[in-house]
Amino acid sequence: MNKPPEHPVFRDPSRPVSERVEHLLGLLSLEEKKAWMTHNWPGIERLGIPAYSWLNECLHGVARAGTATVFPQAIGMAASWNPGLMRRVATAIADEARAKHHESARMGDRGLYKGLTFYSPNINIFRDARWGRGHETYGEDPWLTAQMAMAFISGLQGDDPDYLKVAACAKHFAVHSGPESQRMTFDVWPSHRDLRETYLPAFRAAVREAKVASVMAAYNRLYGDPCCASRLLLEEILRKEWGFEGFVVSDGGGFDFVHGNHMVSCGPAETVAMSFRNGCDMELGNVCEKGLGAALERGLLTAADLDRCLRHSLTILFRLGFFDADGGPYAATPYRVVGCREHRELALEMARQSLVLIKNENRLLPLSRDLANVAVIGPNADSRAVLIGNYNGIPARQITALQGIQDLAGEATRIWFAQGCDLTDKPVFFAFGPKERNLSEAVAAAKRSAVAILCLGLDPTMEGENGDPEADETDAGGDRRTLDLPKSQQELLRAIRATGTPVVLVLFGGSPVTGVYQHADAVIQAFYPGEAGGQALAEVLFGDVNPAGRLPVTIPQSTEQLPPFADYQMRGRTYRFMAETPAYCFGHGLSYTTFEYTDVALSRAHIQAGQTVELSVRVRNTGPRAGDEVVQVYLRDVEASVPVPRVKLCGATRISLAPGEQKSVSVHIPEQAFQAYDDKGAPRIETGVFELFVGGGCPRQEGVRGQWTSLTVT
Repeated sequence: MNKPPEHPVFRDPSRPVSERVEHLLGLLSLEEKKAWMTHNWPGIERLGIPAYSWLNECLHGVARAGTATVFPQAIGMAASWNPGLMRRVATAIADEARAKHHESARMGDRGLYKGLTFYSPNINIFRDARWGRGHETYGEDPWLTAQMAMAFISGLQGDDPDYLKVAACAKHFAVHSGPESQRMTFDVWPSHRDLRETYLPAFRAAVREAKVASVMAAYNRLYGDPCCASRLLLEEILRKEWGFEGFVVSDGGGFDFVHGNHMVSCGPAETVAMSFRNGCDMELGNVCEKGLGAALERGLLTAADLDRCLRHSLTILFRLGFFDADGGPYAATPYRVVGCREHRELALEMARQSLVLIKNENRLLPLSRDLANVAVIGPNADSRAVLIGNYNGIPARQITALQGIQDLAGEATRIWFAQGCDLTDKPVFFAFGPKERNLSEAVAAAKRSAVAILCLGLDPTMEGENGDPEADETDAGGDRRTLDLPKSQQELLRAIRATGTPVVLVLFGGSPVTGVYQHADAVIQAFYPGEAGGQALAEVLFGDVNPAGRLPVTIPQSTEQLPPFADYQMRGRTYRFMAETPAYCFGHGLSYTTFEYTDVALSRAHIQAGQTVELSVRVRNTGPRAGDEVVQVYLRDVEASVPVPRVKLCGATRISLAPGEQKSVSVHIPEQAFQAYDDKGAPRIETGVFELFVGGGCPRQEGVRGQWTSLTVT
């Protein structure tokens, strides 16, 4: 062990990061290096290095670290179809993260959830609506997921060429999306075509385009190998093919499952050696405490292996300014940004843009403020849990649906509130027996009102992560066995419908529900809308905001339309591959105004393989209200030489139009849009005729507005 110099190179920010990393590695003893192979780094007093915890979360706001602005859950932000707004949200999250980190550090608190390395975003494909963690993702489509992921990562990491504002982490790599209860044992064998066409594109974009700082390996196996020890994923694809330069971390406790559940190694020493030698750089867990020393003693690992791993993690920590005396350029971020007015307004704007108007018969919405009586009914009407979802912080102020409606309704409007039923069918007991569900009170309120706003759906106790205490209501390890609402909610919905009062159904939750749409005149999908969700909802209900969210997932007719949950082949899944007609397709969403598409044109109708094309279209607001339209472009390979999606999204942009206003919109169609994969997962640029649809939704949605055109690739 070398004696530390008086003015160490690793402390000098004028030196290249690579030089600083090598200098520090040269000062560390083997024992010190061993201690830095897991997520909790002890401080090294002789070098003046404080402790550091790598574990932090910021899925939709700084999480688990006290007060923070809580934005809509990831699935809701994806429904905005607005990467620009997503980047602004991520920038605000990073600012709050910096402020909280440096304030804690000034007080000597280097504990859990105080670092600058965040295990967000979750960019797995929401391939099955039953998956309990689907609401943490950006939905079912690879293109939309990639766009939202790149915006989020770029906003978190900032624009400085040398320093990261915070370090993002793309997870869970790869092919991970339920069943939750089997994730520690499951061996996934998707086709190589599905792997490349569906499961990997968002990760590739995160690495190659957004330069994500880290990647988290999934719990499951892929083609027989645990993801945290998969040479195919971590070395061949991630580093060699994509040029990844960051660090790879296991999922929490992932090393334990290599030998304990997957049983592909003989014990802790073999697990540690297998994982570190095959591309993982850091363990989130404690198997290293049991096996790292033995792995080194037995020659399964060498000190050079540790150095290789530490180079990756140390490089990121240097780029975060951790070893700079002044903490780097972001160290002066003031604590007052945490939950500040600007960030609260941003949370409100994202909530507004995330709400999806699914149905609006007879133009029931927007509501008049002159209504004498309005009923607000349901177990989610005054729930704070449905605002914040999971992996969340604690907002300084929360506005429920009930409060938002009360605040915005006219002074002469009386609001009748009744819970009507519990969220689930599990009995809730008080001292003198089971709780009265008050169905009769809800019916009485509806009968006396001009409209009934019925707030139903899910909450984090009904969908979530396996082992998460919040998801204990489910017996499927966080997943959902059925997409139907609990019987108590179905009973409430039918009872309110039977009164004859017009029904506005507001569905909270992060995944689709089925069998309810025929019982309501209007339906809004609210997801988990964040701290300002109730205000945003009220603004949409009363017409202050014209809704323009679009579904990031397909809503099936029933659970029976879904393939077996454990089948990771994409056939029959999502709008891209399902043969049946869904209840509502990915990309669907209504408005209080109308739009017209004309003059669709391509920059050229005939291109060579490997070339790109520009699609232009004129969009006009033909209705009476200002509003946003999400212009979506889908592609169909008419003469495919291999199996391909029925249609696939290949471009989109969100625009705002005043009444009567029109805009010419141009969407770039990259060469990858014309790419397909053979049985071995090898890419090829398809030739032949392609059809392109541009409009306000997916062409698989009945009645969608838009136009078709075609081009030829040779």
